[in-house]
Amino acid sequence: MNAKMSEPLPSVVDMTVNTLTVQPSFVELGQPLAYASFVVVDLETTGSSADDSITEIGAVKVQGGEVIGEFQTLVNPHGQIPPLIAVLTGITNSMVAAAPRMAEVLPSFLQFAAGSILVAHNARFDIGFLKRACEQHGYPWPAPQVFDTVALARSILLRDEVANCKLATLAAHFRATTTPNHRALADARATVDVLHGLLERVGNNGVDTVEDLQEFTRKVSPQRRAKRGWADKAPSGPGVYFFVSDVLDKDRAPWHGDAGPSQILYVGTSNNLRRRVSQYFTASEKRGRMEEMIRVATSVEVLPCSTSLEAEVLELRLIAAHRPRYNRRSKTPHRYVWIKLTKEAFPRLSIVRTVMSDEASYFGPFATRSAAEEVLMALYEAHPIRRCTPTLRVGVKTSDCALAEMNRCLAPCRGEVSIETYGALVGEVKASLHDDVRPVLWASREKLTRLASQQRFEEAASLRERLTTYTRASTRFHRLSSIANCPEIVAARFCHDGWDIHVIRYGRLAASAHARAGEVPQRVARDAVAAAETVLAPPSPQSAALVEETTRIAAWLETPGIRLIEISGEWSWPLHGSIAEDQLAAHALWP
Repeated sequence: MNAKMSEPLPSVVDMTVNTLTVQPSFVELGQPLAYASFVVVDLETTGSSADDSITEIGAVKVQGGEVIGEFQTLVNPHGQIPPLIAVLTGITNSMVAAAPRMAEVLPSFLQFAAGSILVAHNARFDIGFLKRACEQHGYPWPAPQVFDTVALARSILLRDEVANCKLATLAAHFRATTTPNHRALADARATVDVLHGLLERVGNNGVDTVEDLQEFTRKVSPQRRAKRGWADKAPSGPGVYFFVSDVLDKDRAPWHGDAGPSQILYVGTSNNLRRRVSQYFTASEKRGRMEEMIRVATSVEVLPCSTSLEAEVLELRLIAAHRPRYNRRSKTPHRYVWIKLTKEAFPRLSIVRTVMSDEASYFGPFATRSAAEEVLMALYEAHPIRRCTPTLRVGVKTSDCALAEMNRCLAPCRGEVSIETYGALVGEVKASLHDDVRPVLWASREKLTRLASQQRFEEAASLRERLTTYTRASTRFHRLSSIANCPEIVAARFCHDGWDIHVIRYGRLAASAHARAGEVPQRVARDAVAAAETVLAPPSPQSAALVEETTRIAAWLETPGIRLIEISGEWSWPLHGSIAEDQLAAHALWP
């Protein structure tokens, strides 16, 4: 048996890619309009509200410009037709008295329209009545594709061509053979001529398929639609895709693919590359900046991956390396900061950008400096550790600070505090950072209760948010550092067609593989370990990967169904290292 072995994850500089630049024919891209079957429908009703009823159905089936069938019937509405409606349509109560009811008419119409595209003038009105009829009489709505000739006319005709988009106006403009007269079949026949006139006009804009027509009505530019063939050769599995341009920007890192140097414009990931890439060329992609990105792109390249997690990690690494101009997230992976408990005679807390290989203690990471400062304030409220920045020596007195005078600090600057006494305080701070969040929460009980009793709710809310930031930071710290401290974790999770297997080393994804049905997962895992990337141990508690990468890995490891195959090191959290947010009030307020 040949097990599938995953190679080490490729770097962001040397990767084999598939360039998707082949433009298939229009026939390959969708259903040609010449072969599509359209059912043009029109209804007459007792009114326009949801409580009104259908009095007449008229429909014409056309294909390739030829009429191949017609459907017409009056419908007994189970009620009186308002006089104004009778004058408008010419349908009277006596005319519908002997007509079949909707329960008898609906099955025949659904059969007549089955497999066809529905077309109506102001389709929301007609389709809305048909949907309600199906719901009332227990028929599932077949959800056909629908085109509205009003929307088509507004997209195709110029403002100076027609005064408005009423059916009578358009019928006259296109010289329809039938004059609309507010009777269902006559109006449907007139709508057929309008549809053919619109299709003739839109064909000059490169609209040859049903898919083209749908995107045209949604105002997707022809240039954008013309590039949708780029998605055809993308695989249907997980992976990373990126839009590139051959026009280089000197301020951006170049991508050296098979076609030479180019610029990465946008990076994304999906569990189905073909489907996701194709969506960029349809109206489902509504982000304004994507229209500009697609316009300047010259090709799409894909990197198939063994698993979804591998695709997510590769996306993060590509964005971090190339900083594509159209990506908004994950472009500054090194912006995180840490809280450092210094290693000196009288340690202090500070905010730093990097974790060093020293004997200091670190806590984090924080996405913003303000979040780190909030946690510092929570720690200062609980522990009277010094806040001054000078290096202090044992037995040497320096000038007092304001906090020392207020007795909010042990004030080693006075030279009266022993290393042992201050060391006990430092031990408490370390415990609050790494082992137990409760002392910091308990220290705020009195103040928080006092603020609430004095109705100083804004100050109480500010203190509560500070404690929330602290507990969230503690959760994130233990979540990431517990993985970063493990030299190797080999884990698997069953998906629809086999097992996703990942090798994680010091918080970095070193290899991934997929064991399909019939393969032995343990053997695939052994091959993945053998081929995995070598990862050097980083300074603790930092991981060997980007923070966002380790966060994604942690989320995957915490999903239900994960099976640990092998683990080197200890993946654990302290019992009180964090608390759930819904338990915060129980700890921060008096019992």
